[in-house]
Amino acid sequence: MKNDFKNVENTRISISELMLPSHANFSGKIHGGYILNLMDQIAFACASKHSGAYCVTASVDTVDFLNPIEVGELVTLKASINYTGKTSMVVGIRVESQNIQTGTINHCNSSYFTMVARDEHGKGVIVPGIIVSNQIEMRRFLKAVKRIEMKKNRQDEFDSDEFIPHNYIKDLENYNVKIEL
Repeated sequence: MKNDFKNVENTRISISELMLPSHANFSGKIHGGYILNLMDQIAFACASKHSGAYCVTASVDTVDFLNPIEVGELVTLKASINYTGKTSMVVGIRVESQNIQTGTINHCNSSYFTMVARDEHGKGVIVPGIIVSNQIEMRRFLKAVKRIEMKKNRQDEFDSDEFIPHNYIKDLENYNVKIEL
């Protein structure tokens, strides 16, 4: 079992790409699916760099598109390991676009990809831990822990055999839903 640790700083990577007309959707903005593809690539690269193993995407948490990306802008994706488990890692990704003529930079989205290290037989590989060395890195690690706990609690609550829909009807009163059970 590996007991080694790596500094978060050593997990950081970035990629930049010029957005071309072929990346645009029907409204002339860069297609969100193209950006998700780039995010998956950088998550793979970051996790593989940290773990030294082939990594697969296990889940993607919170992709909010905050600002559109225009054709001709330079998009930069920045990634680092925010959390390490036994065989999994949470890769934090920030996407920014830059207008090349004005220099204006927009934060387009941030997301968290859970990546799992695998060996050549598809079995989980123990990953190195991370060393957090400042408050930002500690906050990112703790936020990942909380997201993992909340996801597990949500699954336990709603995927349980003891789930009783009628117990939640009052919770849905202020939503755009009609209940016909």
